[in-house]
Order: sequence, then structure tokens, then C-alpha cells
Amino acid sequence: MTQFRGKTKICYGRYALDTLEELPCTRAFVVTDPFMVKSGFADQITSHLERRNIPHCLFSHVEPDPSLETVKRGTVEFVSARADLIVALGGGSAIDTAKAIAFFAGRAAPQLPRPLLAAIPTTSGTGSEVTAISVVTDKTHGVKIPLNDELLIPDVAILDARFTRTVPPSVTAATGMDVLTHAVEAYTSRENNAFTDMLAVQAIRYVFSFLFKAYQQMEDMQAREMMLLGSCMAGMAFNNSGLGITHSMAHALGGQFHIPHGLANAVLLPHTIRFNSFDAGVRYRELARIIGLPHANVEEGTSALVEAVLRLNENMGIPTRIRDLKVEETAFRAALDTMASHALDDMCTKSNPRRPSLADLRLLLEQAW
Repeated sequence: MTQFRGKTKICYGRYALDTLEELPCTRAFVVTDPFMVKSGFADQITSHLERRNIPHCLFSHVEPDPSLETVKRGTVEFVSARADLIVALGGGSAIDTAKAIAFFAGRAAPQLPRPLLAAIPTTSGTGSEVTAISVVTDKTHGVKIPLNDELLIPDVAILDARFTRTVPPSVTAATGMDVLTHAVEAYTSRENNAFTDMLAVQAIRYVFSFLFKAYQQMEDMQAREMMLLGSCMAGMAFNNSGLGITHSMAHALGGQFHIPHGLANAVLLPHTIRFNSFDAGVRYRELARIIGLPHANVEEGTSALVEAVLRLNENMGIPTRIRDLKVEETAFRAALDTMASHALDDMCTKSNPRRPSLADLRLLLEQAW
């Protein structure tokens, strides 16, 4: 039996933030990062809560690649606040932190009711606002830990493209390539279905139509809105279909060398498309056709898709090699076996269209070097 789950209420467009005033709650716990506070974006959230006289606590200690230590600190503060609404404001790190806080609070204080979880993304990339996944980093051991539980799926996603306007071009590029990787891997996953295909294809169309425009023009609100919608669609797709080894290796690479997740995906995606082409070549050819690339046969379609990804990376200043991501070669080669092992054990690997071996993953990382 094939299933598709869609739990999250999605609110987007003008006045989407007004949704905050409609949520049933008595006390809110806002999870964000220091920049959102400094920029005044966090005030946009708290003002809506204050309009309804909802008391709130602000946890603004989220860092890139949120650590277990930060999640633990947030969990303690959340349980102490006894809030029944968590509002996550920020990129994937803030949303993942909020989801992990809700997850661990349920285990630390099972007597408390599960809070309502609302996610407001400020980047067009992770799709975390609609997924059952939260990734936290064990910085002691240099590994990213994906949590996967239906309880992590936010109840409400509020998509307001105005929050993405201050994102610098380099971040727009990296997070946008994360959207593309989500969509391509969802479309070629072993567990794809008609609904995930529909969402993934539309997300891919949005990326190739609007990502470079959003990168070039920070004030192009149509491009930013379409990328935000595409990110959400790709998230809904892979939440049901799973992902693949691009993400598995990106998790391992990021955990070891603190490379931003979207950037790691962008560098690795062309290599994994080639690796998967024997099993997923027909699907890659179909994607090439959909976005208007040459596709006379499987080989041409696959090659054209790889070239399109490389060209998009190049146009946005994204390197083509791991060596250009400020990774030292000796350290990289010393960590190859560990990274390959972590990637093989990663939960994303099981839905990859081609079953990789440990040697395969090691070789792919070497090829990407």
C-alpha cells in the first residue's frame, strides 16, 4: 500500500503572519537566532502574540548546525516556561532546534501536553517546516544526528517571503540548491509515489525558473515567493518519499568539516546523479525533458541534467569540488573511511535508487574532492 501524509497547515501570501493570532495557546516559546533578534524580525512575531495578550519567552541561542548542547539548554528553558506553543523563526537550524526541543521535552516531561508547533522559515531551502526530520550535531564526535518522528512535523507552516529578503546571495544560492537536491532525490527515491512526484517536479521547475533570479536580485519578491513555495513542496515530497546518498554524504561531510548543508549538497549532487544513472536514468531523462533540456535518450538526458546543475552552481559562485570548500586535504583523506561509514548508516541511504557499498561512498567522496 502506498501512503502520503500531509499533516501541516500551510499559510502563505499576504497577511500570513496573522495566523499567529488565531492559534489556540496560553503561552508561547519563540525559538530563533541572534540575527533575527538584532534585525527586528523577532519583533514581528512577538507583536502578533502581544496583540492577543499571549505571554512569551524568547530563546535566541540557535547557531548554525544546532548542537546537542543548545537543544538541551532550550529544552530546559521550554519545560520551565510551561508553554503550549513553540514558534520557530529562522532557517533550518532554528526550525530543527525547535522541533528537537519539542521532541526531547516530551521525554523529559511527559506529564506536560504536547505543544503546538508553528514554523516560520526565513530561508528557501530545508523544507523543515513540513517534515518529520530534525538534524542536530554532536560536535564532540563530529557527526550529524537525524531525528525522525511524526511528532516532529510542525502543525502550522507560515510562509512569508519578506523574511527572506535580507538573506545574502551566497545563502540564497546554497539553500536553493538544497531545495533542488531535495526534489531530485525525492523524485528518484525508491519510495516515490504519484503525489511526491507532483510536488518534486513543481519544486524543480521553480528552482530552474527562479533561483538565479532570487540570487541576482534580493528584492525580486516573485522569485523569493516561488522559491519559498518550492522549498515547502520539496519538503512535503521527501517527507513521504525519503532522500538519497547526496544527503547521506552531505551529513557526513558537514558533521566532519562544518560545511553548510546546502553547499555540500550542491557540490555532491552531480556526482550522485552519475552514480545513480543506471537505476534512475529514465527518471533523470524525464526531469531533463520537463525543464527543457536535451533528452533524446537516457544518457543524453542524464548528462544534460548534470550539466544544468553544474552550470547553476557556477553561475552562483558555488565551487565544483570539496577541495574548494576550505577543507584541508590531509584531514579530508584521514576522515574518508569515517565519513563513508557514517553515510552508509545514514537513514537517507535506504531510499537511494542504487544500493551503495562502503567502497562506493568512499569513491564518490574521493571523486568529489
